[in-house]
This record gives sequence, structure tokens and C-alpha cells, in this order.
Amino acid sequence: MSVPCRGRVVCGALLTYRDDPARVGLEHAVLHHLRGAVAVDSDGRIAWRGRAAQLPARFRSLPVDDHGTSLLLPGFIDAHTHYPQHRMLAAPGRDLLDWLHRFTFPEESRYAAPAYASAAAEVFLDRLLRHGTTAAVVFSTVHRQATEILLAAAERRGLALVTGKTMMDRNAPETLRDDPASGVRDSEELIERWHRRERLRYAITVRFAVTSSEDQLRAAGELAARYPDCHVHTHLAESEREIAAVKRDFPWACDYTDVYDRFGLIGPNSLLAHGIHLSERECERLSQAGATVVHCPTSNTFLGSGLFDIERLRQVQRPVGIGIATDIAGGTSYSMLHTMGEAYKVAMLHGHTLGAHDLFHLATRGNAVQLGLDDEIGCLEPGRWADLVVLDPAATPVLQERQPLSRQLEDTLFALAILGDDRAVRATYVAGRKAWTRPGTNGTLGHLAPGAGAPLVAGARH
Repeated sequence: MSVPCRGRVVCGALLTYRDDPARVGLEHAVLHHLRGAVAVDSDGRIAWRGRAAQLPARFRSLPVDDHGTSLLLPGFIDAHTHYPQHRMLAAPGRDLLDWLHRFTFPEESRYAAPAYASAAAEVFLDRLLRHGTTAAVVFSTVHRQATEILLAAAERRGLALVTGKTMMDRNAPETLRDDPASGVRDSEELIERWHRRERLRYAITVRFAVTSSEDQLRAAGELAARYPDCHVHTHLAESEREIAAVKRDFPWACDYTDVYDRFGLIGPNSLLAHGIHLSERECERLSQAGATVVHCPTSNTFLGSGLFDIERLRQVQRPVGIGIATDIAGGTSYSMLHTMGEAYKVAMLHGHTLGAHDLFHLATRGNAVQLGLDDEIGCLEPGRWADLVVLDPAATPVLQERQPLSRQLEDTLFALAILGDDRAVRATYVAGRKAWTRPGTNGTLGHLAPGAGAPLVAGARH
């Protein structure tokens, strides 16, 4: 069981999103208080949020974490990452398929050993917290025990985690293969034990069509039909060689999306990583189904897979839901800040500009909406879990010099997205409990002093 929260007030420059800035505009989407506060109840949920000076009397006796002018936001949500690849960053590959066979599959085979899987789970989850990530959609391995180890470690920390045992029955080493019957049996037993336990959710997980037979895809689709509130998590249209392999293995399908669709794996709970090379037909079908494509910018560029066109998927006549993710270890950073910065650059290469508020919304409320968890996480509204990240806009010498040039909140956020990393994370809270603090941070703990602290930036919205 996770460590309980005893109630507290957390102060800082509060920022949260009530809606999508791209849809309703900044005035209606952004809530920002230069001197804000979040009151956390004993269950670890937000009891109140607003201007610190207006904190209700009933919360004034609670202990206070005062982060001064640092930004106080909902914890970041990583919509696609890989636990068994946590130490593989910067493993070079000629492309996705080469990288999988040369580096990824040998590393993942080690997770058959419980001691190895257990040590990795501790490092992986702690690293998420260090980077301000409080919820994640996580690929595990084919090994049932490794998945249980990850789920148990997340439960101890009180994290919101979506994961599942990976199903693969071909085109992989023997050490990483299951079969359709055992894959479904193990998955179903994990669902019954772990799905909706504490803050955990289960994802029916097919690695990608290349590593699953038709029998396994059919079995996974039947499992998804039996457990319709579970997510379906897989990869889609990441690289051109991968798409060619899918076309070879499934000649009857009209495209990659159609493979999953024929087996019942495309729907409102489907989380499809990458989606770089999608046809118009595929976009229309994904929009109709309410499926989510997860943008993984650092992975896409590192492996040379291609450049995701976010505006193409957002077309108003057939919008496709979009998440954003690190995709460790094809991705090159655990930091959602760094990931946002790369998403900005990829959009620029397509001739589009993503504003800082668009990026921060994607990594918080936006991802929560796509996961169907926006009533639990992603914004600082009463009743949601008090998952928080505190960001220091002057955390590094470069940011210190950059910050005086900021004239509005968006300037500060943009600098954090382009220049920030884990050093900008001052503290991370999970369900109201401080789960990580930057070494050397001198956050005060004591009684609330409304009005203290200088403005974050001149002319900021509050």
C-alpha cells in the first residue's frame, strides 16, 4: 500500500488548464495565480485551490510547503514509455527494426530474472518522479512476473500507472515469445488481480503487428471485448520498414490500422504510439473510433522513423486524439520538458507553431483526457489527486539568464520547454505526498504567509 498523505498546503505560482487552449483560447483555458495554493486532504486529493491569500480558514493549520515563485502545476503524464528499456538510452540502430533486434530484445530478455526486473522497476519509477512525471502508460515485457513487479512497485508509491504484459508470439527471440493461449491467460489473471486496484489500470498490450500472429491478435481483441474498460496499448505506423513488414505479413489488410481494426483492437481506449505514416483512410477511421495516437518526438527523430505532423491529425473534419510521450528508450530523455521542446521543433519543420500553453496542456490535462483519466488527474481541480510538479524557471545558469527576458507566462513556459530538464524540477508530489525533492532545495515548511514572494514574470496572467 502507498504511504498516506496527512494533509498539507503547497504554495507556488499556480498554473492549471481548464480546457484545451487550442480549442477555447487562453482566456478560457488557463488558470494562473502568481501566488497560489493547493490544499490537500488526508486522502491525497485536492480539497481546494486558488489564490493563497484566499485560503479558507479550515486549511490554515495544515503544514505548508512554500515554493515561492516556482511554478506549481499538475504532475506530468507520460503517455507511452518502456520499463524494460530504462537503461538503454542512446543505443544506436540503423532503424527501428535493427534497433529492436540488436539492443532491445536482448535487454528485455533479462527481465525473466525477478531480481533484475525488481531492481529495474525501482530505478525506472524513481526516475519518472525525478523528472516530475506522476502518471505513465508503460510497456512491460512478455514476462508476467516482471509486470507484477512493476505494478507492485507503482502501488507502493501511489502512482497512477497503466501497464500490461506484452504479447509476442513470433519474430522475436524464444526468450521473449509467449503463445496466444498463455498470453491471454496471463493477461486475464493480471487484469483480475490488478486492474483498478489503488490507482492502477491494465492495458491489453500487443507489441506491434510484426510480432503477433493472427491468432494472437484475435485473442487480444477478444480479451479487449471481455474487458472493455481496459486500455489497448500498441505501436502503429512508426517506420516505413515496419509498415512494409506488416503489408507482407497481412496481405489481406488495406493498411496497418486495418490489421488491428479487423481484430477489435481499435476503439476509444486504444493508445497507438507514433502514427507517423498514416493514410487519410487511417486518420478517418481512428477519428471515428475515438482512438489516440501518441506523439513520441525524441524517439521518432533518434531512430529516423519520420516527423509526426500534429496539425494533419488535428484537422477539424476528422480530428484524431493526440497524446505526447517520452518513449524511453527509443526516446532520448525521461523529461517531459525536453519532449515538449522536441515536439515544438518537429512541428516547426512541418511549418506549424505549437505555443507553450499547447505543449504544457498536452503533457498534463491533454494526456489525462486521452487516457480517460481527466476526472482523476491532469488538472488542479478539487477532487482530483494531488499529483503536483514544482518547476523552477531559473534552475540552471542558462535559465537564470534567460528568465529576465520573459514578459509573460508563456515566455517562461517556452523557455522551460526548450531549455529545461530534470534540473528544473524542484519537487514532485504523488497524492499529496512529497515523492521527490531536488537536492539542495530550501523549500520552507511552516505556516502560510499569503502575499509573500515576488511576481513570476512581469505582466503575467493571474
